[in-house]
Amino acid sequence: SCKSSKREWKPLEDHSCTDVPWLLLFILFCVGMGFICGFSIATGAAARLLSGYDSYGNICGQKNVKVEGIINSGLDLTHKKYVFFLDPCNIDLVHQRIKSLALCVSACPRKELKTLADIQKFAETNGSTLCSYELQPSEYTTDPRATKLCPKYPVPESAPIPFFHRCAPVNISCYAKFAEALITFVSDSSVLHRLISGVMTSKEIIMGLCLLSLVLSMILMVIIRYISRVLVWILTILVILGSLGGTGVLWWLYAKQRMSASAVETQIAKDNLQALLIYAISATVFTVILFLIMLIMRKRVALTIALFHVAGKVFIHLPLLVFQPFWTFFVLILFWTYWITVLLFLGTTGTPVPNEEGFVEFRMAGPLKYMWWYHVVGLIWISEFILACQQMTVAGAVVTYYFTREKRNLPFTPILASVNRLVCYHLGTVAKGSFIITLVKIPRMILMYIHTQLKGKENACARCMLKACICCLWCLEKCLTYLNQNAYTATAINSTNFCTSAKDAFVILVENALRVAAINTVGDFMLFLGKVLIVCSTGLAGIMLLNYQRDYTIWVLPLIIVCLFAFLVAHCFLSIYEMVVDVLFLCFAIDTKYNDGSPGREFYMDKVLMEFVENSRKSMREAGRGGGAEGRELKPMVGADEE
Repeated sequence: SCKSSKREWKPLEDHSCTDVPWLLLFILFCVGMGFICGFSIATGAAARLLSGYDSYGNICGQKNVKVEGIINSGLDLTHKKYVFFLDPCNIDLVHQRIKSLALCVSACPRKELKTLADIQKFAETNGSTLCSYELQPSEYTTDPRATKLCPKYPVPESAPIPFFHRCAPVNISCYAKFAEALITFVSDSSVLHRLISGVMTSKEIIMGLCLLSLVLSMILMVIIRYISRVLVWILTILVILGSLGGTGVLWWLYAKQRMSASAVETQIAKDNLQALLIYAISATVFTVILFLIMLIMRKRVALTIALFHVAGKVFIHLPLLVFQPFWTFFVLILFWTYWITVLLFLGTTGTPVPNEEGFVEFRMAGPLKYMWWYHVVGLIWISEFILACQQMTVAGAVVTYYFTREKRNLPFTPILASVNRLVCYHLGTVAKGSFIITLVKIPRMILMYIHTQLKGKENACARCMLKACICCLWCLEKCLTYLNQNAYTATAINSTNFCTSAKDAFVILVENALRVAAINTVGDFMLFLGKVLIVCSTGLAGIMLLNYQRDYTIWVLPLIIVCLFAFLVAHCFLSIYEMVVDVLFLCFAIDTKYNDGSPGREFYMDKVLMEFVENSRKSMREAGRGGGAEGRELKPMVGADEE
């Protein structure tokens, strides 16, 4: 039930299991995912994927069962362990598959074969027949069917793909068409070759720069609390100068145009003058409104700085928080690897049926063909579940830090204690929260797919409506993600179910709407500046190092790779910082709502936040609005964390 009675917050006092039915539903769903994997392995999909199969439905490297109506099926191919494509460069870009007859062979051609005589010699020397099964090696140069049943020559040099037993051309130039479809800006294969050689030559520098971005991100997380005030001032000055400069330029242009327009009285000049006046007035109104907003927000900006300062202390007390992105990324990679493997299994699952060309295809019939959809939903829900587990773990650790009065009494590893609470009590809440995000994400992805499929076919109105729907769903997803994160914090504090926690967190956020706006605008911009700083520093170091390399002509791609990696690393680390700030804010809002510093209701907050509250109350008293409970001096919490 999503109804909650009026009650006080009781941080970390008791722990109870939350949203158990949702945990059971999630477990059932995961069992379904396991069934799909088991089914695809049981129906021979795993063997077909790993060992490979020919165009007649035979699995390479084993004895096969005859398929009704298909010639050359049911062969004993125990000694023929590799799949060989007669025309490996004939790629169907639409269906992303090789349009070529596939055979099982005992060895891949390790050198280029230019004529049928060479193919015949290779078969006689290596015992590997590269033409269709009905032709004997002695017939390769005499039988007229050889032009259709033998590979297109010259046969490129090829080697088996590790673990997958497919013969693939060593020279990737035959995939140029496919590469062009993927990388549209590369039309000249020599450019592609130079780009790849640039990456290969500078791989040590790339790895070193990636490591540098990792170190810079960690350093920034520690020092950001000391430079947060400077960053806020930089932001404020830039906004003021930008708005004043823009408005000033517009009025100057208007004045200049008016003086010159008095000499030439044309309709165009009048229209331009009127447009400039409208722009200048609009810019002035915008600047005034911006200044008023900054005036109202200035004290709330002080709260953002204080929260960033405390967040820095959290990372000093809980150093394992820094490694959260690594664990999450590692678990996601493991899950995605499993998901892709099962997806490949599903691609070769089903019963063998002849296609229009007389070859075998594997297709699923009946309700089993909808397993794809189940598998796709699984990708989204379980990925969101893993990310939500990270949010709940961070929230639990920060809540423990905030609501422990004596920091010396913190658990040995608050992160592990938080993981333990998550696994024992709150997996159901995480499953429910991630499912809600999945419900919004799936329709958005379907609409995006429709939009890409209809590109160039639909009218402007339909395109506009589709984009509007996608945009609305994206906004809803972001809002729900933010609310979910705060709901997880409320669950970590009070051990309440998802609905109750979301409602309680929403009430607190609405009561502090202006503070939320300040933290999300100023705080996000500060973190964005941090990301820019890391990317620029890594990029600059990259330019200086790569400039001394003379082994290749193009180092644009290595630099792009390094900058993208730097941004990804900075985003991962600073998103944890943002998460910590959001959790601290909710804890602070609850603390100030239910405690006032009087005996028995002492604050839990840090000394820096205490000073912020004290300064706020002093300014209220000076304005003549403080009194009663609001005017009482705050008592420092026991064992307040000193600077």
